[in-house]
Amino acid sequence: MWDWIQREAVYLWYYLDIQIRQIAPYWALGIVLGSFVSVFGKKYIHGAFAKIGQRKMGWLGVIPASILGIASPLCMYGTIPIAASFSEQGVKDDYLAAFMMSSILLNPQLILYSGALGQTALIIRCASCFLCGCAAGWLIRFFYSGKGKSFFDFTGFHEGKSRDTDPNMLLRFLKNIWRNIKATGPMFALGILLTALYQIHVPGDFVSGLFGKNNGFGVLMAATIGVPVYMCGGGTIPLLNEWLADGMSMGSAAAFMLTGPATKITNLGAMKIVLGWKRFLIYLAFVILFSLCTGLIVDFIC
Repeated sequence: MWDWIQREAVYLWYYLDIQIRQIAPYWALGIVLGSFVSVFGKKYIHGAFAKIGQRKMGWLGVIPASILGIASPLCMYGTIPIAASFSEQGVKDDYLAAFMMSSILLNPQLILYSGALGQTALIIRCASCFLCGCAAGWLIRFFYSGKGKSFFDFTGFHEGKSRDTDPNMLLRFLKNIWRNIKATGPMFALGILLTALYQIHVPGDFVSGLFGKNNGFGVLMAATIGVPVYMCGGGTIPLLNEWLADGMSMGSAAAFMLTGPATKITNLGAMKIVLGWKRFLIYLAFVILFSLCTGLIVDFIC
């Protein structure tokens, strides 16, 4: 028994060391970038979005709205009060949908995290999240605009006070980094631990058989397990990196990277509040369908 414990401990330490060396630099850089954008760039991003909402750009305005949603460093519960403020200023629902959808899926910090997955996965993640935001905006525009009632219900949501208030900009930046570490560190550590345990105990053939290329069922499974498995961006990157190394197709990974953040429990709670049950179910159907289509297309191309 003691020999087994020692052997497991050695294996665990070995794989933990590998994971930390491979992934931790991207996590650290992501925190620095996320905090930098939050402290120095957030007001410019939100100001640019407000200006887009005031211009008559038509359906083309969805494109910059989706881009700015990705650039925004806020979480979903931070994004909704901002979106409520934009709605009060007259920003249309299609722009708000594009901004909120892409903001759910991706942010500057997660972009750097995703660099650990390789260039191809990073490009696919950025492109698919951008297109998902655009698709959400265009669907709202073509199927819901002109009905005289907002698609969203922002009742009770008001923009809160920023925690970045220190008059010293350097201290403000460092405090934001520390909050970022506290917020993402535990899940990142858990993701590293689960990945190390996976490497020790799960055969690589299992993943390649389940999520392998040219396997539509694999894309469906990846989209489905993204719902309960996704913890946070930093927490799933180590596991996803190992799945890709073991034969997971890029399409399955793309589906997982879309359904995961879009159906994370905290994000679902926020979306249920502003959508109501009927539109909330439409949101879920849209996310699953878009993820499946994206995964199948990526597997066909790659």
